[in-house]
Amino acid sequence: MASPLQSVTVLAPAKLNLSLDVVGLLPGGYHALDMVMQAVDLYEQVTIRRSQDLLVRAPGSRVPTGPKNTAYKAALAFFHYTGLLAGADITLRKAVPVRAGMGGGSADAAAVLVGLNALYGARLSMSELCALGASIGADVPFALMGGTCRVQGLGDLIRALPPCPACWFAVIMPGYGISTPAAFAAYDQVGSPTHPDCAAQEAAIRAGDLAGLCAAAGNALETCAGGADTASLKEALLAQGAMAALMTGSGAAVFGLFDSRQKAQAAAHALADRGRQVFALGLDRGGARVIRTGR
Repeated sequence: MASPLQSVTVLAPAKLNLSLDVVGLLPGGYHALDMVMQAVDLYEQVTIRRSQDLLVRAPGSRVPTGPKNTAYKAALAFFHYTGLLAGADITLRKAVPVRAGMGGGSADAAAVLVGLNALYGARLSMSELCALGASIGADVPFALMGGTCRVQGLGDLIRALPPCPACWFAVIMPGYGISTPAAFAAYDQVGSPTHPDCAAQEAAIRAGDLAGLCAAAGNALETCAGGADTASLKEALLAQGAMAALMTGSGAAVFGLFDSRQKAQAAAHALADRGRQVFALGLDRGGARVIRTGR
């Protein structure tokens, strides 16, 4: 009989919002969203080892690692749901900017759910993992699924789409982050002039129409989220040849969409500056997945 796994390492991709609309309010004051989301090739790497205790560490990062950390919350939710009397020693290798709107914390939570499921042989289905993920954060179910998806409601209504037409992204993270609760609170106060057509964007993706995808891109939180550089960064990306430029999530990262890797890389190089993080990224087809195991 094979010895049980002692450790797993999971990769979970960051995401970009190709569109984000706020379409109403749900019970409890939550916002109903309509979004098209795309996983990209920037990854959180999470290693989980068997333990009797629950410990999260993030070497080299200032991210809090206590009970408010999404990885910690995901582990608690997993053990509560499965009834396993066990623990985990979790190491986060952070790569996604914090408070960027790129889903780094959600990727960590998704990685923990996938990793614990493999480490302890719990055999939870994707539906079960997504339900657990939704209890942790709105973007966690997508981080589990990955690829290209239409995401609605609280983030719990997900429809997988065909792969996005070939494209690349130049992403700029200014030297500050944006609080998601603050961005939505500001939206409640002032609303937004921007309401992208997510249905049209879905249709464009299904048709393989990159120009149509770009024409339907937009983010209803852009004007209220408080990013001082959002407008100027969008203008700079468009000047570099981006087919579309917008903020992702609740910010503060802004990205341009390009029809070639070379153009995205050239734009990222041209816009690199002190105090910014700049990335040239491609598509990722999957969600959180185990890449290594140890016995």
